[in-house]
This record gives sequence, structure tokens and C-alpha cells, in this order.
Amino acid sequence: MSENNISIDFEEYDLDNGLHVILHRDDTSPLVAVSVMYHVGSKNERPDRTGFAHFFEHLLFEGSKNIPRGQFFNIVQNAGGTLNANTSHDRTFYFELFPSNHLETGLWLESERMLHARVDTTGIETQRSVVKEERRQRYDNRPYGTLVEEGMKRAFSEHPYRWSVIGSMAHIDAAEESDYKDFYAEFYVPDNAVLCLAGDFELKRAKLLINKYFATIPRSKKEIYRPAAAEAQLSREIRDTVYDNIQLPAVVHIYRIPAFARDDYFAVKLLSDILSTGASSRLYRALVDEQQKAVQVGSFPFDLEHPGVILQFAIGNAGIGPEEIESAMDAEVAKIMSEGLSQEEFEKLMNQTETQLINEKSSLLTIAEGLSTYYTYFRDTSMYNRQFGQYAALTRDDIADAARKYLRKENRVTMYWLPKQPGAVNHE
Repeated sequence: MSENNISIDFEEYDLDNGLHVILHRDDTSPLVAVSVMYHVGSKNERPDRTGFAHFFEHLLFEGSKNIPRGQFFNIVQNAGGTLNANTSHDRTFYFELFPSNHLETGLWLESERMLHARVDTTGIETQRSVVKEERRQRYDNRPYGTLVEEGMKRAFSEHPYRWSVIGSMAHIDAAEESDYKDFYAEFYVPDNAVLCLAGDFELKRAKLLINKYFATIPRSKKEIYRPAAAEAQLSREIRDTVYDNIQLPAVVHIYRIPAFARDDYFAVKLLSDILSTGASSRLYRALVDEQQKAVQVGSFPFDLEHPGVILQFAIGNAGIGPEEIESAMDAEVAKIMSEGLSQEEFEKLMNQTETQLINEKSSLLTIAEGLSTYYTYFRDTSMYNRQFGQYAALTRDDIADAARKYLRKENRVTMYWLPKQPGAVNHE
């Protein structure tokens, strides 16, 4: 299939206040996605106030000047819609999916979130409890729950990627109402946002409504904080041991790689897929099926705006030590470095990638998020349609070269994740 067959048509423009608008019309179903992506994530936080971007993901559903507290969800659900949000190191994404006759409802809600959100003590205290419980359930009390958090703080020493998106509960507790108000005023502004509509709507009416609800929102009053991308390359392997409430040991390798969609990123993504996507992948076939040294394996690159990481892990079988697991992982990487991929393996990988891209572009919300991400990171929305071409241009040698360039021991953090033992202390 050619790239043109999976491209997405869109129109884009800017309001005078700096809000970027992307419109993708699709009338195959009577639905419309309304989304706003703010260019703020955990990397925009102060080192002593981490967790704010994620906290706001919760706080900005509290209500607004014109939406009673706790009614945001009810308004959407009563209109037959669904809603959610997600936060990463680099951006925060809010969205609703409505029957198309409720387009105006979605635009009103998002304009209220941008201009009139309730950032007050009542909402802050409510969401402090919510976020603390999320921290306990998803991180602290979950086996291997802090794996990424522990890995990132070893992979980065200067860049704010070194702290987790959920951040520090001590920082959230220490923050005052004024800290939250300042964060909202700095980052939740039209010139730091992308509004995207995807689905069934009439173009002229949509533009009139967008102008009605967003054109008068004032732009930011000061320069928006952007951290520098610079972080020195790793010069040697960093090795450490973490003890956790688990039964089975794990080995974690975190390699530094290029930023999302830059340089060798697409080759690294295919390399990651060949290692761990599906039962026929290299790590799964070798460690789980053939050698039975692991019960689960994984490899995935982080889609980060600045140079980031690819994380690989293997959870060992009972009675298998971490040294044996690590040796088996390294052996599979070494095979790609020395032997590359077979033509059959490469063709299968490319077919899987094409199918994945097609499937992603069958969802209005995925389209809205993809278009918004490429504009937010690159100011080039059309890059979304060039993804397939980036993959299609790669060869088997490119993937083997990426393994040799990035999956080097001196370019990684290695963690042994072991069951807690009496007296065991985590190395920092």
C-alpha cells in the first residue's frame, strides 16, 4: 500500500491569540472528537514541584466558573459522549468523543477548561487524595511498578526526564494554591495549545464556533518555560540493583536513543518491534519459548520530544538468576548486530508496521492525538502523514546499524530487579 492510501486530510490555521487549530473531516460515522493538547508535561516542572502536569490532568475536570464542581463528566455523559485525558513527559492531552450534534458542547467545555478552570483549595485538596491513591495503586503497591521511574532517574542526571510523570507526593503536598494558579496561568493558554476536531462536522460552522469560544481567550503574559534538550551522552554502563516486593527476578536495560521521529528513531522503533512484538519476536521466542528462562519480555521506545530511551526487560522464570537472563537478552541483541534480519523477517515486520499505521488511522481520537503531537513537537502537522514513508525507506541494514549504534553496553542502564531480602538496601 502506498503512503497516500493511509494519509489523513486536514486543514489548519492559527487564531490571533496563538491557538493552533487542526480540522480533519470524516463523515463515515456521526461522531466528532474534540481535543486540546497543551505543550506541557513533567519536563516543564520545577525540580521541587514535580507532578504538577499530571496533577492538572485531574484538577481541570473539577469544573470552571460556568461549570459547577463535579459536573464536567455529567455534561459529557448526558450528551452521549465519553471523555478522558493523559499526560506524558512532554504534553497533556484532553479529549471528548461526542455524537456530532454536540460539537458545540465540546468546544464550550474545552474553552472553559482553558480560561475559567477552578484552581482553588477545595479542588486541590480533593485531587491530592486522588493522585496519592493513584500513586499507591499504580506505582508503590504494584509489582515492578516503579521500574520506569527508577530507570529514568539513572538514565538522566540533568534533564527533567529524570523524574516521573506522576512526580513526588511530597512536592504535591508542599505546594500552595498560588503555585497551582501560577502553573495554570503559564501553561494553559491558547498559544501553548492545539485544538483539533476530527470527525463529522460542517467546516464553516465549526470555524464560527471555534472563533466564538476561543478567539477572545488572552494569550500568555510571559514566556513559556521550555527546558533545554541537552544531556551528556552516557560514557559507561550504569549498573544497579533494586529490591522489590516481587516473586520473580527481572533484568532491565535502558538505552539512550534519539527523540521521537528524529534521526534514527524509526529504525530503533522497528528494532524494538523485532525484539519483542508478538510471539515470534526475537526475545520472546528465545527466552520464553525455547530457553524458558523468562515468563515475560518487552521492548519499547519512549516517544519523547527530546532524546530519550528504549526500555527492554525480561521477567525470569522461578530459579533463573539475573545473570543468566541478562546473558540471554544480550545474545539476541548480538545476533541482530552481527547477522541482521532475514528478508522474510524484514518483510513480515514491514507488513505489521503498515497494518499498525492503518489501524491507528481508523480512530478519530488517535488521529486527533497524532496530528496534534506532530504540530506540538515539530510545528509540522504533515509529518503525521509521512510516517509510513519514514518506515518504508528503511532497509534491513538500517535496523542492524541501529542495534550497533544504540544497544551498546556503554549506552545503557542495567538494573537487576530482585525480590526483597531481609536487610537488603536499594543502591542509589
